[in-house]
Amino acid sequence: MTNEGQWLEVSRHIAAAPSRVFAILSDPKQHSRFDGSNMLRGDVDGSVITQVGDIFVIKMHRMGRDYEMINHVVDFEPDRLIAWTPAPGDIDTAGGDPTRIGVPSGYRWGFRVEDVDGESLVTEFFDCGPSDNSWILLREGGAWINGSNPVVDSMAATLERLDTLSTS
Repeated sequence: MTNEGQWLEVSRHIAAAPSRVFAILSDPKQHSRFDGSNMLRGDVDGSVITQVGDIFVIKMHRMGRDYEMINHVVDFEPDRLIAWTPAPGDIDTAGGDPTRIGVPSGYRWGFRVEDVDGESLVTEFFDCGPSDNSWILLREGGAWINGSNPVVDSMAATLERLDTLSTS
C-alpha cells in the first residue's frame, strides 16, 4: 500500500496473464463482481471499454442511497492501464446543481497491470487530483489517509476478488 499525499494505491500479484486480468477490468459488467467496497450495483449500458474517451455508467449504492456515476475513461493502454474520472449522474450526487451532472469531479480511479513472467502485478489506484479535492481524503474523520483506512481495505478486497475472477 502506498499513501503519498493525494494518491492511494494497493498492489497484488495475480497468477493470470495480463490480457486475462485486463479483459475483466475493461468490462464494466464485471466491475460489481470484483468491487471490494460493495458499492457497485452494475453497469447501465454494457459496453466494453476500448479507448480513452469512452464513457460508462455504473449504478451505485452508498449510505442508504442508490445513484449513478458517469465515468470518463482518461487512460487506456491495452493489457497495461485503465483509469477513469467519475462524474455525478443525478441531481443529488451533483449537490443539487444540474450543471454538474456528467462533469468529471477531478479525481481518478484506475488499475495498472504489469507483466511479471506471464502473470500479473495489478495495482488499483486512487488519484485525488488537484489540491482542492483534498476534502475527499479528509472526510470520515480523515479515515482515508489516517490509521485504519476503509478505502485501502476495500481496494485490497477488490484485488482479492479480481484475483478469484481472473484465475477461475
